[in-house]
Amino acid sequence: MHWTDEGVVLGVRKHGETSVILELMTREHGRHSGLVHGGRSKALQAVLQPGNTVQATWRARLDEHLGNFQVEGLSLRASRLMNSSMALYGLAALANLLRFVPERDPHFALYETLTVLVDHLDDPDLAPALFVRFELAMLSELGFGLDLSSCAATGTERDLIYVSPRSGRAVSAAAGEPYKDRLLKLPGFLIGQTKANRPSESEIRAGFALTDFFLHQNVFDPQGQQAPEERARFVALATAGDE
Repeated sequence: MHWTDEGVVLGVRKHGETSVILELMTREHGRHSGLVHGGRSKALQAVLQPGNTVQATWRARLDEHLGNFQVEGLSLRASRLMNSSMALYGLAALANLLRFVPERDPHFALYETLTVLVDHLDDPDLAPALFVRFELAMLSELGFGLDLSSCAATGTERDLIYVSPRSGRAVSAAAGEPYKDRLLKLPGFLIGQTKANRPSESEIRAGFALTDFFLHQNVFDPQGQQAPEERARFVALATAGDE
């Protein structure tokens, strides 16, 4: 069996004297691992860095086998990302988050969101909001997507400023007023209400608080796991600016 696909490098681990086991998030085959013979050579080490996009051909005798990868670099952005602490923490955080996605299940929309994120992970103006959107995409792919299109109580599409922690649906200002202490904040940039090129720090914090709540409720806590430590460090750097 074999296939060829593109994928973003999530990580590698040593295998034997000269090889590595490569973990990719691929466009059509989901999160997938395979053995790369000679993966510890200088030529391949530069390619097999987290954040790079590669073209990979996977071969195995049976579908359930680990199989072998042959890889070729497509977008070698890792050397640039290594110059940014925020990007390094972001790469580690997104790789940990993606490991909650079942292996070998295709997630086309999530892959597209991922590639946009890694392209801009060292940009402090773009990366924070893109990371929030990536986490929302992850929740959606895992079956816990939020509905931010209209008010859960009234159906209106105007003045949406809250999210219900019970239903994951948006709530308008008027409908949520009596319960505002029990609702989550809905940052405007998630529903196209931010006019500035970059959302404010308070909006970014609200975005991460929103995804943090639902990730813990639906992903981390049911599996008895904590949020990746690198995620907290990424959030701290992403929200360290002035208002």
